[in-house]
Amino acid sequence: MFLSFKEVVNDIRVTMRKDPAARSAIEVYFLYPHIKALKMYRKAHKLYNKGHFFAARWMSQRARKKTGIEIHPGAKIGRNLFIDHGMGVVIGETTIIGDNVTLYQGVTLGGTGKDKGKRHPTLGNCVVVGSGAKILGNIYIAPGTKVGANAVVLKDTTNESTAVGIPARVIHKI
Repeated sequence: MFLSFKEVVNDIRVTMRKDPAARSAIEVYFLYPHIKALKMYRKAHKLYNKGHFFAARWMSQRARKKTGIEIHPGAKIGRNLFIDHGMGVVIGETTIIGDNVTLYQGVTLGGTGKDKGKRHPTLGNCVVVGSGAKILGNIYIAPGTKVGANAVVLKDTTNESTAVGIPARVIHKI
């Protein structure tokens, strides 16, 4: 399975732009776990979309073991996803992630219970999710939302808002 050179180069550029600690493209390519996780996710996602569910899950579990980042191959991920210090990030099967999203370590985009169908969150464009935050269920995180560290989000947010707390509440709208 061939991955687009442009996708990998774009992932590196996004990382260089968003991470002030990134010193070189070579360093990012070889040492940043989210680059490996995204490459493996893309391969697994192609298999998943072709109905090769076991092979796709096997590949995603290998990526999890290597990187500490678990991305279900059924998830839909937009352009320019950046996962900073990705250890412990979990992205569930029916999750949809928009463009230009940033996730920090320990973020869970998970389901609640054993519902069938769409059971994971949808993140709009330009969302930032802080370390340890949990976004649970079939909810919508609106474009431009910032989710605070360790927040537990159980309800939809509004555009350009900030959600903090357990359970999360919106504290700021621009």
